[in-house]
Amino acid sequence: MTSVGSGLSPAQQGAYTQRLDSNSSSTFFPSENDPSAEPAGSQPVSTGPVYSIFSSSEKKAIILTASLGAFFSPMSAQIYLPALNTIAKDLKVSNSQINLTITTYMIVQGLAPTMIAGFSDGAGRRPAYIICFSIYILANIGLALQNNYVALMILRAVQSGGSSGTVALANGCVGDIVASSERGIYIAYASISSILGPSLAPILGGVLSQYLGWKSIFWFLTIFSTIYFIPLMLFFPETCRNVVGDGTVPPPKWNQSITGVIREKKRIQDGTPVDPVQQAYVTENYRMRFPNPLSTLVIIADKEAGLILFSTGLVIMCFYAIGTGVPSQYHDIYNFTDLELGFVFLPMSIGTLVSSFTTGKIVDWNYRRHARRLGFPVQRNRQQDLSGFPIEKARLQVALPLLYVGVTGIISYGWALHYEANLAVPLVLIFVIGYSINASNQCMSILMVDTWPGKPATVTAASNLVRCSLGAAASAVVIPMLERLGRGWTYTLFALLWVVFSPCIWALMKYGPGWRKERKEKEDKAKTEKRRLREEERAAVDEPKASENPLTPPASEKITDKQANAAQS
Repeated sequence: MTSVGSGLSPAQQGAYTQRLDSNSSSTFFPSENDPSAEPAGSQPVSTGPVYSIFSSSEKKAIILTASLGAFFSPMSAQIYLPALNTIAKDLKVSNSQINLTITTYMIVQGLAPTMIAGFSDGAGRRPAYIICFSIYILANIGLALQNNYVALMILRAVQSGGSSGTVALANGCVGDIVASSERGIYIAYASISSILGPSLAPILGGVLSQYLGWKSIFWFLTIFSTIYFIPLMLFFPETCRNVVGDGTVPPPKWNQSITGVIREKKRIQDGTPVDPVQQAYVTENYRMRFPNPLSTLVIIADKEAGLILFSTGLVIMCFYAIGTGVPSQYHDIYNFTDLELGFVFLPMSIGTLVSSFTTGKIVDWNYRRHARRLGFPVQRNRQQDLSGFPIEKARLQVALPLLYVGVTGIISYGWALHYEANLAVPLVLIFVIGYSINASNQCMSILMVDTWPGKPATVTAASNLVRCSLGAAASAVVIPMLERLGRGWTYTLFALLWVVFSPCIWALMKYGPGWRKERKEKEDKAKTEKRRLREEERAAVDEPKASENPLTPPASEKITDKQANAAQS
């Protein structure tokens, strides 16, 4: 494992340790060990630390760029759907077999982020992006050249492994540079491309499959991803707080971009020093290590996170059941071609797009409403301690009504297909489902990032694992269910699964703050113990050195003196 900034001076280490051990509230470093944590609510917000040095326009540019990267995962899944009937015919397999390629894609889509997200939270976003797009581009080339069902299934899994981590990385960038008070609208920015992907991909896939053949889909993805990846590799700045702190700490070369080099040169020319506390935090937390999924599983095992994730996963499962069923059902009922099937997804995509431009503002408004009621100070780009704030209620009051609207729409949609209603009826219901499910999912995503500060990418990976696992199950069973139970009862059963689970979400609003406080106390206790052991190890190393030269003061005293000098200065 490699640490960045290991050459920290004793004065800097002393300042860092002194602020860690201080029981008083510091205006710069209020949390025990994390400069990205937020100051106590009793502290005036104006004196709290700036969360990120990036300007508002830079934040938007970074998040929109990351969002475009997240475009490829849902687009790669959805662009494939209108061509399913054609691919099954060309490869001489059944619709159920070709649906298994979707199931495989989604299983990997859930698992891959658990590896890449923890890696990116420790080693940085840029290395993770390089790994993801290298795998993705090679997989697309292989898909464009293959000619059999087994190769299709394997390469679709590899393609999913490369692209799926980008969604976690986009939300990770939001957590890196945006404070809780304005996170709603920026999460909306981050979700724009991942919504445009499902919006445009089915239409594009239908056109390509109809006129150029289904393999042209993968050539298109190869070219498009390469055009995006090259500028990203050259110019996208590192944002991970464990690598660059609030953006002021220069990253290692592996994480550096051209824009980062320019920013560092300007800092040196201006004579601006690197803040010792930010530098020390990076020194302690930067880790270049092999991806480990255990950090993601820890989040899933948490009581509060588990309820949020499974609630979201169940409703997303219904969403995937609808999408997977579209090609076969609309072909049977309305005799649609590949191109026409692509347009069936358009109302759902429009609904999700509309929700992205409205939900973030509603979520931020509700946050401010609760803050005013409690006398909780709110200021843009400032850090705040949410331990005493009912963040669960602020987010779920927006999400729950939308979830109930969504499941009602799913039941109605199933029966509309069952009675083979006029085409306008299921299309309107698809719009309602797209709007409500995406809006509620956005609220849940914001809540997850709020309750697990410092791990936004890992949180998103945990969410993907649950959602994609349930979505994969839905994709695998929906066609057999439609054949045996019929369209109405199939989608009714999917929706009722969430309705049965929904009381747990009401309980989350009541008990969530207590669970969060309990978890925070355990984490703080573990961190304090870890710091104590580290200090004992350092003292054990310093004692032999002091005994070798009795005229030299002990090393611990030297550090203490320099700490005092640093504090006085």
